[in-house]
Amino acid sequence: MAGIMSAVILSMLYKVTRGLLSVPGVLLRRNTARDAELLVLRHESAVLRRQITGPVRYESADRFWLASL
Repeated sequence: MAGIMSAVILSMLYKVTRGLLSVPGVLLRRNTARDAELLVLRHESAVLRRQITGPVRYESADRFWLASL
C-alpha cells in the first residue's frame, strides 16, 4: 500500500514540476510572437509608405523578410 502511495505522490510531483517548467516557455513564445507580428507590421508599413502613389508591390527582399518572420 505504501508503494502505491509513493508512486502516486511521485507522479503528481512530476506533473506539477513539468507544468511549472513549461510556464516560462509559454510566456517566452507569447512575447516572441508579439514581437514578430510587430516587425511584420512595421515592415509592411514601410513598404506602403514607399509605394503610396501606386499599388503595393513587394520586392523580393520584402517577400524574404516577411517569410522569414
